[in-house]
Amino acid sequence: MIKKYLLTALAFMLVVALGGYLVLKAPEPPQRQAFINATVLTMDGDNRVVEAVLLERDRIKAVGSTKEILALTNERTQIHDLTGKTLLPGFIDAHGHFPGSGLEVISANLGSPPIGKTQSISQLLEQLRAYATKGEGWVLGMGYDDTLLVEKRHPTRAELDAVVPDKPVMITHASGHLAVVNSLALQLAGITEDSRNPEGGVYGRDREGRLNGLMEETAVSEIQVHAADVGFSVFLEMVRFASNEYAAKGVTTAQNGGAPKFLGQALALASRLGQVPFRLEIWPLFDEWGEELLEDPDSIDWYENERLNIGAIKLIADGSIQGYTGYLSQPYHQAFHGDENYRGYPRIPREKLFDWVERFHQAGFQMAIHGNGDGAIDDIIAAFAAAQEKHTVEDPRLILIHAQMARDEQLAAMKSGGITPSFFSAHTYYWGDRHRRLFMGPERAANMSPAASAAALELPFTIHQDTPIVPMDPLFSVWTAVNRETRSGFVVGQHQRISVLKALRAITIDAAWQIFREQDLGSIEPGKLADLVVLSSNPLEAPQSLKDIQVEQTIVGGVSIFQAQP
Repeated sequence: MIKKYLLTALAFMLVVALGGYLVLKAPEPPQRQAFINATVLTMDGDNRVVEAVLLERDRIKAVGSTKEILALTNERTQIHDLTGKTLLPGFIDAHGHFPGSGLEVISANLGSPPIGKTQSISQLLEQLRAYATKGEGWVLGMGYDDTLLVEKRHPTRAELDAVVPDKPVMITHASGHLAVVNSLALQLAGITEDSRNPEGGVYGRDREGRLNGLMEETAVSEIQVHAADVGFSVFLEMVRFASNEYAAKGVTTAQNGGAPKFLGQALALASRLGQVPFRLEIWPLFDEWGEELLEDPDSIDWYENERLNIGAIKLIADGSIQGYTGYLSQPYHQAFHGDENYRGYPRIPREKLFDWVERFHQAGFQMAIHGNGDGAIDDIIAAFAAAQEKHTVEDPRLILIHAQMARDEQLAAMKSGGITPSFFSAHTYYWGDRHRRLFMGPERAANMSPAASAAALELPFTIHQDTPIVPMDPLFSVWTAVNRETRSGFVVGQHQRISVLKALRAITIDAAWQIFREQDLGSIEPGKLADLVVLSSNPLEAPQSLKDIQVEQTIVGGVSIFQAQP
């Protein structure tokens, strides 16, 4: 949510025009370091557990027993005695929107417990009223959830007008797929009572047919391009905020999984200026970069550096289950606005999805396609199968993002079709109770984020948190995949629980494999990059308390970027 700032673009072009000379290098790691007396979960092919690791500059030199590693040291080697603590590969954000959590710098937090404190529309409006006094320009809020408000509905345009009549307002739903805006925001975006719904989106209307301020899917994008003209210096504040949060949770590779071009430029510039302490994986948003990349695939080279990689092309096939915009094969459990046949809708029409997928596939791009509802997943699988039939790639690794309501036969089709899912496993905690009661009903909710079914098929998968949708905390994702407890303590789909080891691999080596980075990242093996995390205790011994384990140190390329205070 940073506007296309001319100054940012000019600065970016200056950096790349100078051939990278303005890149500020990361701090140099010591020549040699040894981590000894640890429980080292290597996440290698054999899941070996060893005691010690030797680093040489930014790479792993050797692994083994403490005795073996000490024999390879000399007087210039820095020795770190971990006194029994656990050492793992650094955590890889398999899908998220860095630096989205930094929006807290410029937005009111409208989340309900456990993320925020908002429990009613009156509280929400009062927060916006107070926030509106802090500055000029747009008034932004993030994370409200209509199903957790006592009124069980969205705020309205009229309510926003009443508390902030003189500034444009946009508040974003907890799903990230809906927003509510006031009249001035609609005016600035050129949306009138006569405007027709955009393709793949909806302008909400009241019973009389008047705009009520609710924006769905692509309609949200029409507002976002106007909403946050923050400038590059404020953007860097957001980057620093999010970087501190990620580093403290053990993340060594962060992702922006759907970046508009201007955001790709801003992140590349921030990385080159040394403002991002870890690695970045950026997925270009298809409808902003698509034609340019198809015409000139090498244009992405200008964005990359040794810590920033331009990865899969991101497409968005449907919306959010909790926003009633996820596209299902069968109707929602609780009728949407009284329509018992309502199944959501595709964000990209089926024929256009087939066309985009074939074009990117033929051009040799990896793709990552957002699909929550099983109706959308049907379309994604079919589109990719058609593309593969015409332009076969031996190991394509199409990433199916969220795959939330994937059916068993769809998982089997993914396995045979070169598709790998990434599950938003924390859905079970944050929305599991409401999936059972409102959205999906007990039977379908029990199979949301079906990681155990994927594991039984030996279908590679990852888990993620889609931050800023929920706070960045990879170990919490592991806990949700292992325990599948909802906020009320109910176990939703016990048969879909997976082992701690499988969940840990889903945020380390399997996450590296999914983005074709397994040769450098994801496990503690000689030759790989020295991206590591030190934990307070061994997660293999604590399946129930995984979420309480503390990150004590985060290391990227042999350099510590986070150290817990004693």
